[in-house]
Amino acid sequence: MTSTFDTGPKPQEPPSAADSAEAPATAAAAAPAARRGSIAAGLRPLLLRMHFYAGILIAPFLFAAAATGLLYAAATPLEKFVYEHELTVDRVGTQPLPVAQQVRAATAANPGGTLSAVRLSDDPEATTQVLFTEPGLDEGVRRAVFVDPYTGEIRGIEKSFGGSGALPLRAWLDQFHANLKLGEPGRLYSELAASWLWVIVLGGLALWFGRRRRAKKDLVLPERGAKGRRRTLSWHGTVGLWASLGLLGLSATGLTWSTHAGANIADLRTSLSWTTPLVSTALPASGAPGSAAPAPAEGGEHSGHQQSATPGPAAPAGAGLDAIIGAAAGRGLDGPLEIVVPAKPGKAYVVKETDKQWPVRLDQVAVDPADAKVVDELRYADYPLGAKLTRVGIDLHMGEFLGLANQLALIALALMVLVSIVLGYRMWWQRRPVRGSSWAVGRPYPRGAWRQSAKPAAVLAVVAAAAGWFVPLLGITLAAFLAADILIGAIPRRRAA
Repeated sequence: MTSTFDTGPKPQEPPSAADSAEAPATAAAAAPAARRGSIAAGLRPLLLRMHFYAGILIAPFLFAAAATGLLYAAATPLEKFVYEHELTVDRVGTQPLPVAQQVRAATAANPGGTLSAVRLSDDPEATTQVLFTEPGLDEGVRRAVFVDPYTGEIRGIEKSFGGSGALPLRAWLDQFHANLKLGEPGRLYSELAASWLWVIVLGGLALWFGRRRRAKKDLVLPERGAKGRRRTLSWHGTVGLWASLGLLGLSATGLTWSTHAGANIADLRTSLSWTTPLVSTALPASGAPGSAAPAPAEGGEHSGHQQSATPGPAAPAGAGLDAIIGAAAGRGLDGPLEIVVPAKPGKAYVVKETDKQWPVRLDQVAVDPADAKVVDELRYADYPLGAKLTRVGIDLHMGEFLGLANQLALIALALMVLVSIVLGYRMWWQRRPVRGSSWAVGRPYPRGAWRQSAKPAAVLAVVAAAAGWFVPLLGITLAAFLAADILIGAIPRRRAA
């Protein structure tokens, strides 16, 4: 990805010593479209100018998103360390207690709550999490009681956030990344960053691949022997190139959480039948399967970030929790499980696998609490392809799909974004005029490139209009950039007149 601030040669300014070594390359980059004779070459001046403004004005939002994302990528390991006492047992026993007995111990420790769900781990050292809803808790927040499955000892009580069961530390870092702890208005910052990230990456890739270089290896490695701005550009471009695929994925999945573009993405997925299917909680006596709404704990792909929980009955009055879990095991469900208490009496309990790491285990069954018979089941293998891709993409974004390797990759991506932005601003400083005001900075690419390349400009305008409609914050800010640029360009002409 070429420089976020690379704008070609300095107009009307003598070159500095740092730029003298790269004069041939910058001269080639500034060649008119007619000289190269291709639509791609005609688009290059436009991309340079757009890349410049996007880098200058959007980079602070990207920097904030990358810095907070870096913290969130490390949230899961930090959570395991900070809440080690609550999440693990002192000694592994020979046989766990019945789940119903563990739930009774948790209920005695938290008598003011209403049972919502039970989370069982496949790790013998992990505690059982019993979740309760309580008056006064925010939407999507439940009380988690951690029970030693071998002794029934209460290891701790904490708030649990969202469908992923994030504890307070991880939930705080999650919200800090999503909205800078500013609530709903703060989500606009992250949506703006996600809206522009893919534009900056694709534009930078086009500029980087279209740039002339001395050796082929300079495409993927920093150029040896380069000095000044050329050296900074070389490092910025190669860092951006290596990070580009991951950044495009983060942009696409990040937009699914956004307020405005997220609604358009949801409509598109619905029209393509890419929505995630839900297991039915209808019981035979209450109607045909599929006629009732699913249990609220089903959630969607974003249940890891937000989830509401509706109070349900304290425990099944019929077969019991252990029989319900046994029925699910008979259908092949294993590994970490969550037993979801229905929102209303007369609905089935949902038992679902919660292992999002590879290989994914996300099968679900609905069980009649009266006789522990399975009334419906949903296999991850039966998800539509689009739903599977969405599920995997979001879990990659959250660092859950590949566990620690996924989290380390996100940390590396965040660091590369931070380095790339710093290098971009450094180039902006390096191309400042060598004469004149000491406060001068690098100038944008000269105006008027669209008059030399009308067809490429028209193509770019159509693409920008379509993207701006689908991603509203991109369209609004792009229109604001154009209006400001036209106004700034009109001032010198007015003075001259």
